[in-house]
Order: sequence, then structure tokens, then C-alpha cells
Amino acid sequence: PLYIISTAASGMKIEKEYGLITDEKFNKICDIIDESSQYLSKTIDHFQNFIKGDSVKKVSNLKEKDRTIFRKGNIGFIFQSFNLIDELNVYDNVELPLLYLKMKASERRKRVEEVLQRMKIGHRTKHFPQQLSGGQQQRVAIARAVVMNPKLILADEPTGNLDSKNGVEVMNLLSELNEEGATIVMVTHSERDANFAHRTINMLDGEVITERNNVKA
Repeated sequence: PLYIISTAASGMKIEKEYGLITDEKFNKICDIIDESSQYLSKTIDHFQNFIKGDSVKKVSNLKEKDRTIFRKGNIGFIFQSFNLIDELNVYDNVELPLLYLKMKASERRKRVEEVLQRMKIGHRTKHFPQQLSGGQQQRVAIARAVVMNPKLILADEPTGNLDSKNGVEVMNLLSELNEEGATIVMVTHSERDANFAHRTINMLDGEVITERNNVKA
């Protein structure tokens, strides 16, 4: 199947250059660096509107209810500000996306416990977000994004609120997820984080300035 990313609605000029992406190319980290924060968030928003599968159906043309259903099982989100729910503990924050998928309780428990152990945060399941460090909160946020095994992960400045040590740890986690089959599209101002990507697109005011493929060891 072909995966097509559409950004026409935003006026950004990357659809023409990067519209058709084969499985091989799509299954890489695509890292976008922009000098203006407003275009970073726009890029993330419009990467949701991609076309998937043999039948080729444009997600942005679906009704809101149908788009929501599609996103639930296919797209995971990681935010700079974590966006954890303060009233829920770690376990409940990670379990939340699975509740919307109407998954059986036993399967939800298995997935949540496995991903929390994977993210090395399993010992904090009963803690609330305000009781965690920034690095721990981002691990919980990543666990929440990947617990439903999404095909695509959209990461908006995932290390922006972290110190360098925790930032590198988060990028290593994202790299491991990518190696296991998840496609990751990340927007960032960090050259360090960009070096983790297979492919980097530099943007200015919404337009592509340069592109490079990074040689991975």
C-alpha cells in the first residue's frame, strides 16, 4: 500500500515534494525542523490528514466521528508538555486510550503493564503526574502513545521540557520503537534530536528549505 501525507489545507509546500511515500520510506523517522513554532504545530496537525491503504481514502474528508475512530487505532501523540491528566494516576493515564477502543479489561491490563515496564516506569503506577519528574512524565506520555500499537506516532518537541540526559533517553526510546516498526514523525528545534532521524526536512515559514537523509550506523 501507499501512504500519502497531505498538507494542502495548511498552505505548506511539502505535499508536492513528499506526497507519495512507500512503505519503505514511511517506516522511518521523519524529523522536521522549523525556525517558527507556529509551523511546527501546524505540521503535526496536518500530518494527521494522510491517505492510507489500497482503497485510498482521504482522512481529512471524513466526518469528524469517522476521523476520530480512525485516529484511535492508528495514530499516537507525544506532546512537549506531556498532556497527562492530573486527576489520573500513571496506570489510568496509560490505560485511557484503550478504554475508547472498547478492549476487554484483561487485555487492557496486560498491555498497560507491559508498556510501563518497557518504559521503565512500572514502579510508579499509582503515582500522579505531579509526583513525577519531567523525564518520568514523558515516559508515561510515550507509554500512552504506544499502548495501542499505532502505525504512526506524531511527536511534537518530545524533549523540549527535558534536560539533556532525559532528552537523550527519550530519543533512544523513540528510536527503539521505530526499529520495531512504528513510523515516527517528529517536529523539533533540536539539532541533537534531528540526528536521531533517518530523514530530516528543514522548514522556514512553512516552506521546505533543505532535506537530508541521515546515515544510520
